[in-house]
Amino acid sequence: MRHRRRGRKLGRNPNHQRALLRNLASALILTERDATGEDNEPKVKGRIVTTLPKAKEVRPLVEKCVTIACRAIPDQTAADALNTTAARSSEKWRAWRHSPQWREWADKIAPVVAARRRLLRLLGDKQAVRILFSDIAPRFVDRNGGYTRILHLAKPRLGDAGARAILEFVGVHDRHRKKAPKPSIEPEVAPRSGEPAQAESSQPEASAIESAAAQA
Repeated sequence: MRHRRRGRKLGRNPNHQRALLRNLASALILTERDATGEDNEPKVKGRIVTTLPKAKEVRPLVEKCVTIACRAIPDQTAADALNTTAARSSEKWRAWRHSPQWREWADKIAPVVAARRRLLRLLGDKQAVRILFSDIAPRFVDRNGGYTRILHLAKPRLGDAGARAILEFVGVHDRHRKKAPKPSIEPEVAPRSGEPAQAESSQPEASAIESAAAQA
């Protein structure tokens, strides 16, 4: 019986491997943040560069996190419609808090809170969970899977010559190929009435016959 057939160890023990995957998934999500003026501002949003085995191993985790967030979007929309805009602890907020509308809001927001807590266990980063719900999930709410892609890089990593790859979200850096236009075939011009169809081609034949008769 063949053990350890599924997955990659990546040269690490199980705890270190899970921490590595969490950090890679959080790093990919955090590239979508607005980091204008920060020292660690990402070069390209929605993209990280890592080794090919790590990219293949972390991709299912990212897909799972985006799916969990997308499934909570309808409940979040329904809860926002029942929420109040009054300041907390104000008289209006207290009246809403003891009204039947609050109970409906609590029922709608419960799946969203459960999804956020589940993502926090998977990623371990509150800012990544916040970005996932506010920016990434609304973008892929109508898409059934396939949120990321892996692009192989030709230049290996310096030091150990490891194969590198790009892990990025789809829909931002898509490559659109332009199809070549189809060749247009001009229709043949029909001869006019009373005009011979082979008028142009008959003149060279007549001149060739006259030159052959002169030589004879």
